[in-house]
Amino acid sequence: MQSLAPSLAEIRPDAPEEIPVLDLAPYLAGEPGAREKLGLELRRAFEEIGFYFITGHGVPPALVDAAFDAAARFHARPLEEKLAIKVDENLSGYLPLRGATTRHSPINPNNKPNVNEAFFARRDVGPDHPDIVAGKPFRALNKWPANLPGFRETVVAYQQAMEKLAKSLLPIYAVALDLPADYFEAAFADPMYTLRMSHYPQHEPAENEFGLAPHTDTSFMTMLAQNKVPGLSIRLPNGKWIDAPAIDGAFLVNGGDLLRRWTNDRFLATPHRVVNRSGRERYAIPFFFDCGAEVPIHCLPTCREPGKPPRYEPITYAAYMAWYRQMNYGAAKDKSGESLAAY
Repeated sequence: MQSLAPSLAEIRPDAPEEIPVLDLAPYLAGEPGAREKLGLELRRAFEEIGFYFITGHGVPPALVDAAFDAAARFHARPLEEKLAIKVDENLSGYLPLRGATTRHSPINPNNKPNVNEAFFARRDVGPDHPDIVAGKPFRALNKWPANLPGFRETVVAYQQAMEKLAKSLLPIYAVALDLPADYFEAAFADPMYTLRMSHYPQHEPAENEFGLAPHTDTSFMTMLAQNKVPGLSIRLPNGKWIDAPAIDGAFLVNGGDLLRRWTNDRFLATPHRVVNRSGRERYAIPFFFDCGAEVPIHCLPTCREPGKPPRYEPITYAAYMAWYRQMNYGAAKDKSGESLAAY
């Protein structure tokens, strides 16, 4: 499978450089016309930049702070404790420092392993969940650390808040694409999602070494709580790399390759990277939100026209993620040389 990341030939010299800010407060309050206004703003954001901020979202700041604190508490644990829940084939658990190399994106070739460690948590389900019983991919029991009181509760509460927020945005995406407001409701009735709690130690990178190498996300929607420690950079459609600005209390949102594929390249999946030169420890808690695992992703009816047929064959989330997993994590090893996941 070829990467869906934008090629360097797609640079748009006249593209704007300012990341738009969408205020959700009027929409969430039910004000007439607010959804349609946001739909136009979202369309412009994805056709011109690929990133946008949301404010007025209603997620309590204390919950966001608690999630950042939980990430720091987890990564402060001894390595042996973290390796006891090492990442598995469903991308659940702990990924050690330099445990993965970004290979799915052509934006920067020959990357060295990423200088970050991460804890992955998917939707928290019980052993009697039908998908667990059936052994379906990317639906697995989470691997929770021992001796870390309150960690699981905080992670699950944050995931639930982010799922609620993400679902509230779906009608805006539909309107932005000239579709009925409920168009995505069925596809996201049982969404897949992942919270990645990352730790980026301060470092001066060697050539082709990054905290997280230039890449595009896989997701339909990625929501990133604002970080007090800088490090994230975005490659704008005009080819220029900029440090991501920060708006206190906002979320930075972007689309990934699955959204780009669904919209037949109408909506951008914008490359980004992380390098932590701050002199401080950096933590990030991106939330990756996707449709149901077996929902067919094919060209939307409003994203095809005469002379512009669908560019991609239909695919499911599960099939795309299986390819992505093999590309980026298939060679991951722990310090003993044991494979972190059997792919």
